Amino acid sequence: MNSSDTVRPVLERAQKRALALGVLGVLLTLLLGWHAHTADMGWTKFFQSYVLGYVFWMVVTLGCLGVLMLHHLTGGWWGYPIRRIVEAGTRTLPLMAVLFVPLWLGIHSLYDWAKPEKVADDPILQYKQSYLNPSFYTARTIVYFAIWILLASLLNKWSREQDATGDPRLRGRMSSLAGPGFVIWSITMTLAMIDWVMSLDAHWFSTIYGFIFMISGGLSAMSFAAIVVRLLSNHEPLKDCVEPKRFIDLGNLMLAQVLLWTYMSFSQFLIIWSGNLKNEIPWYQERAMGKWAGVAITLLILHFFVPFFLLLQRALKRRIRNLAKIAVLLFLLTLVDVYWQIEPAYTKSPEFRLLDLCTVVGIGGIWVAAFLGQLKKLPLLPLHDPRFEGALEHQHGD
Repeated sequence: MNSSDTVRPVLERAQKRALALGVLGVLLTLLLGWHAHTADMGWTKFFQSYVLGYVFWMVVTLGCLGVLMLHHLTGGWWGYPIRRIVEAGTRTLPLMAVLFVPLWLGIHSLYDWAKPEKVADDPILQYKQSYLNPSFYTARTIVYFAIWILLASLLNKWSREQDATGDPRLRGRMSSLAGPGFVIWSITMTLAMIDWVMSLDAHWFSTIYGFIFMISGGLSAMSFAAIVVRLLSNHEPLKDCVEPKRFIDLGNLMLAQVLLWTYMSFSQFLIIWSGNLKNEIPWYQERAMGKWAGVAITLLILHFFVPFFLLLQRALKRRIRNLAKIAVLLFLLTLVDVYWQIEPAYTKSPEFRLLDLCTVVGIGGIWVAAFLGQLKKLPLLPLHDPRFEGALEHQHGD
């Protein structure tokens, strides 16, 4: 039995559990959404919860694409144990395109700019109507997904060919695509987050907003990859192929993204607050000084201070077990950050809603099941990549 056969039963069991959890979450989401609908609240509550769950898992998916291109650009050893994981994450993009349909159906429930009666009474919405309208919103979304799926398809295609043929030219192709691809990814992800999230409050805007989601995507993808590596670290081929010191680079990159997230978030706050513009400050008054202040403080402490001081410790980063614990914290805090970005547009204070939890779990379970299905299709480590041939020889005892 080879190493891929050894780990396959583990992945299959995990996939079945994730799918069962996802189906249960979806059923509960539909049930609770229908209950809210019959209680004369319409489907608005359902769509509000759906945008939370969808955006979070979309951030993770796009983060995988960004991390994959970053790895091909730098060629660092940090990407060796996680490359197959982020590749599998990018191959869930067609699924996320399908799961976007409920969000598209909820445009008129979610966005004031899609409600003619709101636009008629609001000069700001009228001014932005040439960009913020359902038809252009839909067209832009189709273009975003077409670009993301094309980038992911090419990188995965060449990766499979590299496994099969060992052609050294394929490494150059992936690196050449990753450069302009990363720029295109940055622009399209920024525009998508402006369309899907920032326009929930069309009176407010920030030029840094997209960068914050880009960093959150990269951090959540790296955190997710570290968790998967930890769960599979007792199985071949991950068991003995990577020296502990190699995880230090992964930990350092996670630390860098924690710092970038903090810098961008604080810069956005400082610029808006010092500008003292009446259309921008209320966004922060609600989130940082009102009843949502507790969530903001939680993010400051657990998303910055705690991981910052932990990831400074070199000895801690050498052990994937410890790094994975920090990764779990950062992954969950990314969800809290997305929650903090979205929910104040609908509610004046934080409140636990079972519908929110079921949506996140439902979409997440389906996503993880699809991810594990993709992860089974290729060896867990790249084959014939000239940068890592020595590691593979060590793995096989050559």
